[in-house]
Amino acid sequence: TGWAGLLAGPAVMGILNVTPDSFSDGGLHWDTGRAVAAGLQMIADGAAILDIGGESTRPGAEPVPPEEERRRVVPVIAGLAGAGVPLSVDTRNALVMAAALDAGATAVNDVSALRYDPASLALVAARGCPVILMHMRGSPITMVGLAEYGDVVAEVAAKLAECVSRAEAAGIHRSSIALDPGIGFAKSVEGNIALLQGLSALQALGRPILVGVSRKQFVGTLSGVS
Repeated sequence: TGWAGLLAGPAVMGILNVTPDSFSDGGLHWDTGRAVAAGLQMIADGAAILDIGGESTRPGAEPVPPEEERRRVVPVIAGLAGAGVPLSVDTRNALVMAAALDAGATAVNDVSALRYDPASLALVAARGCPVILMHMRGSPITMVGLAEYGDVVAEVAAKLAECVSRAEAAGIHRSSIALDPGIGFAKSVEGNIALLQGLSALQALGRPILVGVSRKQFVGTLSGVS
């Protein structure tokens, strides 16, 4: 069914972390020019959408002040705005969402499903932009201790359904919403595997699914490659 007119089918998202402390590429794209060049290379390599973030959400990560997060991401988004692919801003903060959209971002990708910042729901609704709602328990600081479920697939699906209803009630169009099960966010290795095997249950929610697994720790655990 596609997603908000941006992507018609399966697509690869390039992840661009403009942070000093992300788990895989922290510090690599700290300079705006290097970050833009990396984004352009991802597009050349086949990425159909780029996700740009200025706050690490690795386990144990401390929050970044919204003003600093904005300072990190806006120049990079502005530098990639004419590159020919949609840009999503990975942020929990309405201030950063607004600045990123003004700079040329196409969509909002929020690991808190628009729950962290009380102003974020209204902002996304007012802008009418596509949004990705992710499942996570707790916060990056606390999520490692919140990975126990009775039925992880059913519980994640139910919570994501709640997130969709909450967004719609705030005026966000259902067609604008994509969903992310939050692989690695308050999930055990076994939980991650169960979610990957149970994606059809999430597809039953009727919205496109984003699956973020690149360089996640559980992949190394399963493969024996750190």
